[in-house]
Amino acid sequence: MQRVDGQGAEEQAGGGTAARASSAAGASPAPSRATKSNRKARTFWLKQLHSWHWVSAAISLIGMMLFAITGITLNHAASIGAAPTVNEASATLPGALLGLLEAPPEADDSPLPPPVAQHLREAVSIDARGKPAEWTDEEVYVALPGPGRDAWISIDRENGAILAETTERGWISYFNDLHKGRNTGTAWSWFIDIFAGACIVFTLTGLLLLQLHARHRPMTWPMVGLGLLIPLIIAILFIH
Repeated sequence: MQRVDGQGAEEQAGGGTAARASSAAGASPAPSRATKSNRKARTFWLKQLHSWHWVSAAISLIGMMLFAITGITLNHAASIGAAPTVNEASATLPGALLGLLEAPPEADDSPLPPPVAQHLREAVSIDARGKPAEWTDEEVYVALPGPGRDAWISIDRENGAILAETTERGWISYFNDLHKGRNTGTAWSWFIDIFAGACIVFTLTGLLLLQLHARHRPMTWPMVGLGLLIPLIIAILFIH
């Protein structure tokens, strides 16, 4: 009985060992430490890139739409009719203020004296305060260009005669000038730079996200390559 019991125990032990071996052979191997590290790094960069991508998209969304629309209007500027509106005005500078123009300016581009600029604002509805002026022996000339418009003021330094002209070219011209940054001032210049930076972040993070997902999307790089080849071929073959 003891020999039989020992043999049975050996068989049970052998059966347990075989079962464990079979279970180990059927199970997938445990992921290595390097694999876990790679997965964590991929997850981290996916979260970071998605965050930067949507933030830059939110910042540049409206500006990108504006620049896309004005890109179309600029491309077809010759076929978009616009009738500029020209307004002319004239007045005479009072003698008390004319005396302020008799003294030589501190510099060739010195602005008009504040009382003179205030009078012009009331007399011809043009604000020349703080704007650089061109001083000659005969006159003071102030150019006042802006997006979608042009304006100028001329003051005779001898008799105080004021001539002013304003030209308005409409809303399409206004937005086209915003696109080009023409006569838009420092604040808009800063906006264009910040907007361009946001667009660069948007495109670069998009490119990196494409790289991370390209393994499961085989058409990713052919489409990216097509986006490069189309403008390149047009530039080489059709622009001379």
